[in-house]
Amino acid sequence: MAETIELRQVEDTLDFGRKLGEMVRPGDLILLAGPLGAGKTVVAKGIAAGLGVHGRVSSPTFIIAREHRAGDRGIPLVHVDAYRLGGDLTELDDLDLDTELVDAVVVIEWGEGAAERLSEDHLLIRLDRRPDDSRVATLEPHGNWADRRIG
Repeated sequence: MAETIELRQVEDTLDFGRKLGEMVRPGDLILLAGPLGAGKTVVAKGIAAGLGVHGRVSSPTFIIAREHRAGDRGIPLVHVDAYRLGGDLTELDDLDLDTELVDAVVVIEWGEGAAERLSEDHLLIRLDRRPDDSRVATLEPHGNWADRRIG
């Protein structure tokens, strides 16, 4: 069942991601959807902070995927930006993300419509930016995510 969360400021978006990062487990797949400027990378930064991974988190648009070494929680993060793939599933397959889904948390920006097939157990977060610059996150849990309290 979808849940909606209002994120009034950038700090709220970062905090939401941080709380999510504190609860994720190895093998979790999170898909971030929304237009440019909706806050996808900010949520990814928050998830990284909650995991305590090493390295600066930024949008991996030009390199497509970036792995962050495990930190405080012992779980690495694989941050993917599928924007440049334009829905080309063969390139997504080349990233070998299904093997990463064993030990790491995988966060894919622009992955909706392509990355769901990596695991039936995934969380889709749709972000919308309002005219007042606040955001709304709609959380759609699938598979084992349906049993978790997220927001």
